[in-house]
Amino acid sequence: MILNLGRKPVKPTLRREWAQPARTAQELLERLGPEKVLLERAQRRNYAYDGIALGVTPALVILPTSTADVVEVVRFAHQVGLPIVPRGAASGLSGGAVPLEESIVVSFTRMTALSIDPQARIATAQPGVVTYRVSEAARPYGLFYPPDPASFRTSTIGGNLAENAGGPMCFKWGVSGDYVLGLEFVDASGQVHRLERQAYDLVGLLVGSEGTLGLMTEAKLRLEPLPRYTHTLMATFAEVGQAAEAVSQAIAAGAVPSKLEFMDNGCICAVEDYLRLGLPRQAAALLLVDTDGDDPQVVAEELAWVAEACRQHGGQVRLAHDAAEREALWKARRSISPAIGAIKPKRLNEDIAVPRSSLPAVVRAIEALGRQYGLQVVQFGHIGDGNLHPNVLFDPRQDPEEKVWELLHEIARVALRHGGVLSGEHGIGFMKRDFMPEAVDPTTLEALYHLKAAFDPANRLNPGKVLPQTYSPLPESAKLSP
Repeated sequence: MILNLGRKPVKPTLRREWAQPARTAQELLERLGPEKVLLERAQRRNYAYDGIALGVTPALVILPTSTADVVEVVRFAHQVGLPIVPRGAASGLSGGAVPLEESIVVSFTRMTALSIDPQARIATAQPGVVTYRVSEAARPYGLFYPPDPASFRTSTIGGNLAENAGGPMCFKWGVSGDYVLGLEFVDASGQVHRLERQAYDLVGLLVGSEGTLGLMTEAKLRLEPLPRYTHTLMATFAEVGQAAEAVSQAIAAGAVPSKLEFMDNGCICAVEDYLRLGLPRQAAALLLVDTDGDDPQVVAEELAWVAEACRQHGGQVRLAHDAAEREALWKARRSISPAIGAIKPKRLNEDIAVPRSSLPAVVRAIEALGRQYGLQVVQFGHIGDGNLHPNVLFDPRQDPEEKVWELLHEIARVALRHGGVLSGEHGIGFMKRDFMPEAVDPTTLEALYHLKAAFDPANRLNPGKVLPQTYSPLPESAKLSP
């Protein structure tokens, strides 16, 4: 039985002859139109992957343009007994949008309606809106949308909300879920619900649920005034732990940087090979820091606190003197993923988050694990928020995949031992699904199973993701993408 969400479901406007669900793919195609229904295998194969993994070719791919289209697909899936896998821009890094069995993939890239209410400081966006478009649309009104994942020029609002993505601004400004005022979603039976953040925060349940509880079709997002002043610095260190220690000291001193990012030597060299920006190849670690606000004295003072903390821990500090210099430094950070992708044929990404007080020990432990396993590990991330992205780079012709997964598991255990969590923003997907029993106590895990069953009793919404054991394992045919 579907959970009663406290509001009468909104019935979409459907043609009278569509009162019953479509019975065949051909009937669904006739209702939605050939531009929205992909039947050819060559087309469907393009929807079997995300940013890091390749799964099973879906049975059907739907490209909806409205909530009514999504309702029709969900009702059809229920009729024929096929699971549904929601998909945004496929930039995810945990396998969340990968079909693990014969499924219907619902790709939201054509649901791109966006409106701005400058007086209320609200953006209303469909899930296919590319993230950076929200701030671009709000900018003429002196507003912006703070969540800014590194993939903000390609990732979409629906995917960001499904994973509760953060970004370089997350320490000061928060993550995607902090900006959601309301949601529209389609449940597992094909009913539409509109939610606001009231007594029982069902919006908070949907955000970060990776498409396993419902299909989000619209979001109301809070906007913020653009800061008037921004200052930037880069600091380099001879040892990775020194960078983490500087971060802890700067924040303890009262600094609240708008951006506080970390790159280790592997990332520095990869980006320098990729872009030739003049980054110091000899540095073991690099911090990029922004402070912002409306009071120039406060903004400068915060940056000075960070600079002093960096110097006290052996850092060499360089200040950006204009917008062009700031942009060049941040281009380096946003280019890490494509840059490290050129080092080895494959990579697996971790996404741990730990208390800031544990950062020096954690980054040193991860560096030591890479040496112990004889695999190249590079680290970067939103260090101000304790969110690190260790990447294991490998060549499957030389490095056994089992060894890579073992190393990833050990990295996850480092986070757990230091009071951290498995995912800061990339989600659990299938890649970290089997780590959940170590990360979540049995009582909480059982509660999550009950929650999933309440929203999706037939387990048709993105099965095999987030929760272990009960759901389908990764099939033999699925493998990591190139």
